[in-house]
Amino acid sequence: MVHVAGSVLDPDLGDHVCLPFDGDRQRMAATRLFTLNGLRRRTKVLIITHAETPERTRGWLAPLVPGFDDAEAAGQVEILACADAHLTGGALDPDRVLHGLADAHHRARRHGQHGVYALIDASWGARDARAQAAFEAAANELFGERWLAAVCQYDRGLFPLDAIERATAVHPIAPEQALMRFANTSSPPGLRVWGDLDLTNRPAFASVLARLEKEPGQIVIDASQLGFIDAGSAQLLTFTAAARPYGSTSVVCAEPVARVLRLVRADEFVVVRRVGDA
Repeated sequence: MVHVAGSVLDPDLGDHVCLPFDGDRQRMAATRLFTLNGLRRRTKVLIITHAETPERTRGWLAPLVPGFDDAEAAGQVEILACADAHLTGGALDPDRVLHGLADAHHRARRHGQHGVYALIDASWGARDARAQAAFEAAANELFGERWLAAVCQYDRGLFPLDAIERATAVHPIAPEQALMRFANTSSPPGLRVWGDLDLTNRPAFASVLARLEKEPGQIVIDASQLGFIDAGSAQLLTFTAAARPYGSTSVVCAEPVARVLRLVRADEFVVVRRVGDA
C-alpha cells in the first residue's frame, strides 16, 4: 500500500482526495498548505467553505500566504460559500457543482493557469452522508481529464466513523489507503490507471469503471503502470467487460496483474495483453 499522508495537500491535477481532520487547527493548517501549493503550481485555487464564511476564511488565511492579496486580485484565488457553489434551496445541486467547476476551469485557462485546485469543506453533506458519498463517487468521472485536483475535507467531529470510511473509500486517494490515479484516453478510447488497487479504494475504482460500460466499440484499459491489484478489484474489471459486447474490452498489464486476472477468470471476458507482447 502507498501511504500518501504527506502528499494529499500537494495533489497532482486529476487527483480526487479525501482528507479527514480533527478540529479547526488542522483544517486551517491544511487550507494554508493547500493554497501555497496551488499557487506554487500556478493553478487556480478555489476554496469552497461551509463551516465558516468566505470573509472569515479570507481574514485568517491572507496573512499566512505570501502574495495572497495580489493572487486574489488576479483571479488566481477564489473563496466561495458552499451555498453559492454546491446548493440550491439548501439541497445539493450536482449540475451547479459541475458547471461551477467547469467555469472555474475556463477562467483558469483565460488567465494562463495550469488547472484548478479545489479545496472543499465537505461538512455540507453531514446530514445525509450516504447521499454525499454517492455524489463523491459520481464526481470521479470529472477527474479523468486531469485538469482538476480536489481535496475534500471531512471533519471527524461532524461525521461518524462509518461515514468517514465510506467517504475515503469512494475517493481514489486518502491517507492510509492505496493510491489510485487514472486518466481518460481517447485513442484508443478507454482508461489509463496506475498506482495500487485493493479493498481500501475499490469503490472508487468501481465508479471510474462505470462510464466504460456505456462506451461504444473497442476500449483499452491501460494498466501497464499498475503496481498491484487484488482479486476483488480484478473482478470489477471482469464485471465491466461482461457488461459490454464480447471481446470488446482489452487490458494491457504486466505479468503480476495478468496473473490475478487469470486467477479470477477475467480472461474469459477480457482480452489480456501483457506489456511487451506483440
